[in-house]
Amino acid sequence: MRKLVCFLAAVSALSPHWAAAEMLPHRAEYALRLGPAANAPRIGTAVQDLTQDCGGWHLKRDINSEIAITPSWKMSVVSKLDGEEPRSGNGLRYRTLQVQNGNERETRGKVQRAGKELRAEIVAPNGPKQFVLPPPTLMPVASIGHLVERLGAGAASFPALAFDAEVIGDAFLVDVTELDPGVLRGRRPGDRAIDVPGRSWPVFMTFTRGREQQQKPLFTLKTQVFESGVLDRLTVETGLVVVTADLVNLEMRKPPACPRS
Repeated sequence: MRKLVCFLAAVSALSPHWAAAEMLPHRAEYALRLGPAANAPRIGTAVQDLTQDCGGWHLKRDINSEIAITPSWKMSVVSKLDGEEPRSGNGLRYRTLQVQNGNERETRGKVQRAGKELRAEIVAPNGPKQFVLPPPTLMPVASIGHLVERLGAGAASFPALAFDAEVIGDAFLVDVTELDPGVLRGRRPGDRAIDVPGRSWPVFMTFTRGREQQQKPLFTLKTQVFESGVLDRLTVETGLVVVTADLVNLEMRKPPACPRS
């Protein structure tokens, strides 16, 4: 059930240029449901908390979910990410903690660009590993900025490489396509509308393993992407399960006043 965390990991989609399309710091809360139906059962919550200082970004994600497989058997899944991404977008230090039915798995990692190489060092329960990522691979915050930049420039479809810390601990190849307005599922009855500032675009994304170049996507994502970096009305399909996430609370924060470099 690790793919339940995909809906937020998925947005690590896409030149780590700080000023091109800058995200805004924010805290977003989501309600998770099993399936796209209007009466789909609620299975958990997710929070993305993105803060910023003059050195870079601090990203925290907290996902809690419980699914009733049978009346007597429930599966609980917890996924936590705590990461630091420098202002340049040239690296990432992170810690993930995933708990499934009480069994914990902790991973610590570092990705750093040095010259023409982008090296990853990851320490996981099955042992440490080191490898070189494709040079165009983007870090989580830089990837969302690039996604917004391309959409804002009118790109209808484009590929990109993005590092994912939570699902595969490697690079995703992400193919992005802008959808026609009205294609995304509507807001569920009774859900409170959340006012998100700025323009937005409905998009469809497919995710495959970037270094292995496999043909079949691991999962797909539909979502509304706002120019502030906020996401809403997410639908993730893994082939085995469909998980949806709807924005239920949003706190926008002012970016720090930093000297230009």
